Amino acid sequence: MYYKQVPDHIPRPDYARPENNGKPRKPVDLKGRPLPLKNELKGEALARMRRACAAAREVLEEVLSAVRPGVTTEELDDVAHEGCLRRGGYPSPLGYHGFPKSLCTSLNEVICHGIPSPGRALRDGDIINCDVTLYLEGMHGDCSETVFVGAPSAEARALVEFTYEAMMAGIAMAKPNALLNEIGRVIAARAKKAGYSVVQDFSGHGIGPQFHMPPQVVHYYERYNYQRLKEGMVFTVEPMINAGDLYARVLEDEWTAVTADGRLSAQFEHTIYIGKRGPELLTAGEPFFKRQLAALDAALDATRGAPPEAP
Repeated sequence: MYYKQVPDHIPRPDYARPENNGKPRKPVDLKGRPLPLKNELKGEALARMRRACAAAREVLEEVLSAVRPGVTTEELDDVAHEGCLRRGGYPSPLGYHGFPKSLCTSLNEVICHGIPSPGRALRDGDIINCDVTLYLEGMHGDCSETVFVGAPSAEARALVEFTYEAMMAGIAMAKPNALLNEIGRVIAARAKKAGYSVVQDFSGHGIGPQFHMPPQVVHYYERYNYQRLKEGMVFTVEPMINAGDLYARVLEDEWTAVTADGRLSAQFEHTIYIGKRGPELLTAGEPFFKRQLAALDAALDATRGAPPEAP
């Protein structure tokens, strides 16, 4: 399989080395015995994580700024790939368990893990989630947003706005000594009240020196999960919300997950750090879709206020 080229001077995560064939290695001691993956960052390691997450956010901004009708998802992948390389980072998805691209692009009914393609041009009215993960200084930073291509339908606008607010409500529950399952409880309760469904087949995850590590962060209420959050933990919160049923199916490419009923799905993602006073967004930034809506609303107001054309 052909992968985009990455210069030799850019450090790679273990799975991207030829001998590992896309599979991450589990840490072992000097005798080869497995070591537990501890999710706790502080000091210099946390500083490196902050830089990786800030760089990932910068790349995501570049990708989202390129979204417009006529642009192909492959061209968005080019933007992500080059953005990572310019910052000295490796695009984490590339080669991970065989994933063929540097970016995930999930359009409309695609829930997650959409593969960029030169044959799929964006169309007015689409929604697209762009998911950027960057490996820099030995750490992975991960973030995504769903945005509009042109003018959104009322259904798409409502779903995207809701999904962002649900993510933020879940993140607000992530405090030291809080139960991990409070994140999913809040998101699921909001979704049920709004008439939406929370995808249960995919979850958030711990992140840092490993792309995916404990804890698993589900976005529904996992009643009997009594794990408590601790200061220093770093993980993603990334709810996938469906306009229809919660069920998903994976296409023949073995990556692209779509809604079983063909209705829209939206997702947002932040990498967060559990500090003494609560959650810190390591991938913080003004939501791009809000800027899109402000521009659309301003254009509409200007049209309404314009004097009628002369006959």
